[in-house]
Amino acid sequence: MTPLSDLVTYCDRRTSRRAFTDFPDSFNGLQFANNGRVTKIGAAVDAGLIPFQKAIAAGVDFLLVHHGMFWDLPHPPKRPFHPRILALKRGNCALYSSHLPLDAHPSIGNNALLARQLGLTPKRRFLPLEGRAIGCIAPSRLTRSALRRKLAALYPRMIAIEYGSASPRQIAFCSGSGRSAIPELRRARVDTLVTGELREEHFNFAQEQKLNLYVCGHYATEVHAVSALAAELAQKFRLPWEFIATENPF
Repeated sequence: MTPLSDLVTYCDRRTSRRAFTDFPDSFNGLQFANNGRVTKIGAAVDAGLIPFQKAIAAGVDFLLVHHGMFWDLPHPPKRPFHPRILALKRGNCALYSSHLPLDAHPSIGNNALLARQLGLTPKRRFLPLEGRAIGCIAPSRLTRSALRRKLAALYPRMIAIEYGSASPRQIAFCSGSGRSAIPELRRARVDTLVTGELREEHFNFAQEQKLNLYVCGHYATEVHAVSALAAELAQKFRLPWEFIATENPF
């Protein structure tokens, strides 16, 4: 068994948690404590009753998530026995959340790992948000068709909107929601974006602005960082870990 405080301290430092100003509901860091000891680590994209139940059934007592427990709840919850909190309490499962820090991280962040999935190396930062750049841009020699094939193999639900360069020299990455990234593309002199989700009107914008947009799924593009951090923790503290998947199609 490993002290919970050791894992929390490591996560805080590894993600540079205190250096980030995140969205108000993110509450990065330890959101719920267990009895103070950890025997198994879990990783999930979202905090929710079903992911909690799955994690606890798998023996997880320290769960890392990207989207924390309070995105859609009053904070702090007015009901101390809210089903999510009750599940964690009964299952003796600690919950640690990391949102923007795990999008932006240069080695274990979602965007850096998205680029490396394609064999690309991020070279510059992209998309300032809440005071820090969370995305990245990588030089590329991939043709547009090759990029589409690689992404389709990795993300079967991928949607390709292709009105930009046939051979883009640079590709921008923004996991999760890419709405805020679209206006930044021109400023970054990039016409190709890999992201998780967009809105209907971005199709027209892509046509007008001559952009390539690859929409791979909000959930699907954000499984990477929590898994990387969980694997790193498991190796450092000699603990088992498991990814807790859900059927989230978005």
